[in-house]
Formats: sequence, C-alpha cells, structure tokens
Amino acid sequence: MAKCPKCGTEVASPTKTWTLAPKGRKAVTIGLFKCPNCGAYFRAGIK
Repeated sequence: MAKCPKCGTEVASPTKTWTLAPKGRKAVTIGLFKCPNCGAYFRAGIK
C-alpha cells in the first residue's frame, strides 16, 4: 500500500507498473498510483 504525498490516503493498487534496473544494481518495481481522494498521481516503489 502506498500513501498519497498530498493528502495521506492509502492507495491499494497501482494504475501501471514497470521495472527499473540500473546497471550493476538490483531491479526495483515502480508503480504509478492515482489517489481516489484528491486525484493526484504519484510514483512509489513496490516490494
């Protein structure tokens, strides 16, 4: 669960996900979330 940086609402599922893998480092999955309360879009890492 990701928390909206504007209003603090917990958002359960991402709109879109992708993998970010810099050279020589471990890959991280990033998710694009949309807050249902204020409508703000934000990115957060997914475990």
